Amino acid sequence: MPTLILVRHGRSTANTSGVLAGRTPGIALDERGAAQAAALPGRLAELPISEVVTSPLERCQETIRPLLEARPELRAHTEERISECDYGDWSGRKLAELMDEPLMQIVQAHPSAAAFPGGESMRAMQTRAAEAVREWNARVEADHGADAVYLMCSHGDVIKSLVADALGLHLDLFQRVAVDPCSITAIRYTRLRPFLVRLGDTGDFAVLAPREEPPGEDAAVGGGAGAP
Repeated sequence: MPTLILVRHGRSTANTSGVLAGRTPGIALDERGAAQAAALPGRLAELPISEVVTSPLERCQETIRPLLEARPELRAHTEERISECDYGDWSGRKLAELMDEPLMQIVQAHPSAAAFPGGESMRAMQTRAAEAVREWNARVEADHGADAVYLMCSHGDVIKSLVADALGLHLDLFQRVAVDPCSITAIRYTRLRPFLVRLGDTGDFAVLAPREEPPGEDAAVGGGAGAP
């Protein structure tokens, strides 16, 4: 079965302003995010990518644009099921103020029970994304062979939920996974089990160095902005 390359979109204007973007329209890459996207073709240069699948949201479309320009033989397929979690009434709000919401404790510690007011549940997010991956695995294998490599550009929480699915982890453990903007996660699917072969790889090990303000204990809902 194919190998899936999961790319989180580059850093966005919402990431740097501390806003939970969700599906709010008009959220674009910031300057750093555009630079991350521009570097993506070089990072993936040795991979024979057969298909590109992307969330419909602007920040994902912008992230893969340089790759498509570098490889004109590829075209992007838009897949609604790998779109950002629908955070409903939380969308567009500051993360700092959302930390005081009682639901945030559920999102952090028991996400399988979290359902966003006016939006969807985290269970539904994982289910739709995993179904999309399995259908695309079959499609890519049928069209390009069992050893094919294809790419999906999606969002932090979606990618984290797919990693949990691949590892056989309960969704309540997915907040232990971190994927920075424009990081690459790779999952090789086989008949019996998936193998996680890369997780949140940005190639930047400087982010592991101690910081003046250590990161907190809460997971970054929506994926966060990455290291400063």
